[in-house]
Amino acid sequence: RFKLWVVGGTLPLQSAQTNRVYNTTLVFNPLGDNTARYDKIHLFRFQRGKEAYDEGKVLLAGTRPVKTSVNGLQVGLSTCYDLRFPELYRAMLPLDLIVVPAAFTYTTGKVHWELLLKARAVENQCYVLGCGQGGTHRSGRRTWGQSMIIDPWGEVLAQKETEGPGIVLAQLSSHRMTEIREQLPALSHRVLPGVPPASLA
Repeated sequence: RFKLWVVGGTLPLQSAQTNRVYNTTLVFNPLGDNTARYDKIHLFRFQRGKEAYDEGKVLLAGTRPVKTSVNGLQVGLSTCYDLRFPELYRAMLPLDLIVVPAAFTYTTGKVHWELLLKARAVENQCYVLGCGQGGTHRSGRRTWGQSMIIDPWGEVLAQKETEGPGIVLAQLSSHRMTEIREQLPALSHRVLPGVPPASLA
C-alpha cells in the first residue's frame, strides 16, 4: 500500500532438519515479494552473575553473509550480536547501508551498542541503521533500545534515546558517502593478505 521496502528482522524460522530455529531477517519489496533472507551467523552467549544467555541452545547459526540491492543501494543484512564481528561486513563490501535489528541486553547495550554501530559505519564508510528493541520483557529480561541512524563519518543523524516504541528517520545521501570516500579512501588502502581492496564503483 505504501510502496515501501521492508527489512523485517527478526523471525524464528524452523529448520527443516531439526526442531531448532534460525534467527532470520527477511526483506520484502514494494510488491510484497520476499527478495532476501539472512540467517544470523553469530550466536550470543554471555554470563555475569545470575545474568546468562546462550542462543546456541535453541538457535541454529546461519552460514553465509547476505547483502541485497534496495532501490540501487547495496544493503548488508545482520542481526544483533553480528555487530561485534567486523569481518562479516568486510565480506559484503562495497556497502551503502548496514541494517542491524537487535535486542542488545541492557548490560551490554549501555556500553557497547552505540560504540559498535559507529565503528561499523566509519570502517566501512557507509550508513548504519541500528533498530534496537528496548524495555523490560515478561521474563524480566531488559533490553537496551536506542535505535539510531549513523552516517559514514560516524555522526548520529537520528536516534531514540529511551526505551520503548518510537520512530527514527533520516535521509541517506550518496553524495555524502562519495565525498567521505574520496577525502579518505581508506577502503582502497587495505593491504592485509587475503583481503583485496574493495571496488567503490
